[in-house]
Amino acid sequence: MRGFSRREALRFVGATGLAAMATIPGAAQGSPSLPNGAGFYRFRLGDYTLIVLSDGQSAPGNAFPNWGANPGRQAEFSAALREHFLDPGQFINNFNPMVIDTGRVKVLVDTGRGQAGQLLANMANAGLRPADINIVFITHGHGDHIGGLVRDGQPVFANAQHIIGETELQFWLSQANPPANLVALQNRFTRVRGGAEIAPGITVVDTPGHTVGHLAVQVSSGGRTLWHLGDAGGHYILSFRFPDHYLGFDANPQQAVATRARLWQTAAAERIMVVGYHFAWPAVGYVRRAGDAYEFVPAFFTF
Repeated sequence: MRGFSRREALRFVGATGLAAMATIPGAAQGSPSLPNGAGFYRFRLGDYTLIVLSDGQSAPGNAFPNWGANPGRQAEFSAALREHFLDPGQFINNFNPMVIDTGRVKVLVDTGRGQAGQLLANMANAGLRPADINIVFITHGHGDHIGGLVRDGQPVFANAQHIIGETELQFWLSQANPPANLVALQNRFTRVRGGAEIAPGITVVDTPGHTVGHLAVQVSSGGRTLWHLGDAGGHYILSFRFPDHYLGFDANPQQAVATRARLWQTAAAERIMVVGYHFAWPAVGYVRRAGDAYEFVPAFFTF
């Protein structure tokens, strides 16, 4: 059988390319809907739709000491990153808020960095507007989680109920220079404690250590469970592989380590899916035992 000539091959590619385009909804009109991966990752959990939204990435920089603050352990941590083909001197951080769409309410978990980030643009890519959000839940008061709450002095998610941990908000408002966005919305916040249900199938989980009142979010639907960990998850390699690993950002390192140990044990035993705010995009996966420690297993990306 003879091979294609270059001209025949190009003609074939052109024809099959047009045929493939015809199978994509909207392609013939020149405005196809954006696919999974265009700054968002949409998937199902039971009857609910979850959308991890990228707020972008940081510029490359040194991983340590912030991403592994244990004294004298940086060489060991660096070796672990290199084993995973990561350069400790070119570390890139991700920022991953998430929307939970129950079919009746849309809950946004954390709001990114504000004008420095890409949350609103990627929400638009996913077909979401700020006005669509019914509940904004804040895991904790660090700037990369609350930066998108306010713009030009006004709440960005004007139609939403705003929820935060009682202990967390009290801590930040008691500081000499509290975060401006929390001050601006302090009278708008509903304050909750661990175990509170903020919407059907959505509860908050006590995960202190990274901050004094840090809360994660548990989503349950159709017999499946997922945790958005906020920053309770730490780093997606080091915090699993090294049980005593902690971050330079952790307010109480010993408590953060104990919280992660509890989370990993439960997630691995009960096959709970997890999302980490700073995990590698799209930050969705599972926890698996690995000897005396654990490892993060990314979920298979589906379009």
